[in-house]
Amino acid sequence: MSGRKHVAVLMGGWSAERDVSLSSGEECAKALEEAGYRVTKIDVDRSIAAALGELAPDAVFNALHGKFGEDGQVQGVLETLQIPYTHSGVLSSALAMNKGKAKTLFQAAGIPVAESKVLHRLEAAEKHALTPPYVIKPVDEGSSVGVFIVTSLHPTPPQELYSSDWPYGDVVMVERFVHGKELTCAVMGDVALGVIDIQASEGHGFYDYDAKYAPGGSIHVLPAEIKPNIYQQIQILSLKAHEALGCRGVTRADFRFDNRNDGTGELICLEVNTQPGMTPTSLVPELAAHAGHSFTDLVTWITEDASLNR
Repeated sequence: MSGRKHVAVLMGGWSAERDVSLSSGEECAKALEEAGYRVTKIDVDRSIAAALGELAPDAVFNALHGKFGEDGQVQGVLETLQIPYTHSGVLSSALAMNKGKAKTLFQAAGIPVAESKVLHRLEAAEKHALTPPYVIKPVDEGSSVGVFIVTSLHPTPPQELYSSDWPYGDVVMVERFVHGKELTCAVMGDVALGVIDIQASEGHGFYDYDAKYAPGGSIHVLPAEIKPNIYQQIQILSLKAHEALGCRGVTRADFRFDNRNDGTGELICLEVNTQPGMTPTSLVPELAAHAGHSFTDLVTWITEDASLNR
């Protein structure tokens, strides 16, 4: 099938999501070896261009998460080295990683979003930029790191934003909080997969970093128990968001849906993840399995999709 194609799996790196990336990379490398590929695992550091130039693999499986991994930077290195790679390309990766720019494109494509402001973190810490409840999140991080939910019980915004050792960059997005369900849908090529209802387990205020990656941190209801028309609308919007950003390979779009009895019925798109997690608790492998694709099949499909000029 694949012969002995040599695939370098990029993992680790130096972002806030390093540990998740190491887990994703190990799982993907194992699956690729089982599928018959020759695999070299690389814990990425700043000498990655030299390492790849010397290794000269046939393709790169990008299992990096966070900055440098999914913001267009490593994609640019791979384009320069002319090594085919997986997932989205330089521009789409950079756009998806920047929540403000992605939201502008979503709005232009008719994808519903919650109103928001992009501010310096010190400005966001000074006074409420929106009427609570609202969410503050770094404009270009993933895995819910550095996220705060501000409610009417908070007299001031989170004062942690003033910290001199704040690690998540100086620009944040302040976004209106939408009550209700947290839903997610993956796109594989040009096909939208199923929809998962993500419910944070007891002890997690929302689907935070620990809820995402700790065993038992969240409950995944697949297929999501929502009306068929809403389910289908999420699939349509996921594909539309994937296309609006010019994404390739596999992506995952996250949504909020206000399904409360006295709620608005509002459905909004939060963001698109161009490098979804591939850990044992990750959503995309679960969605792929629901669609009939084993983990090995999924990783093989992603690898065979690798190319340049993505």
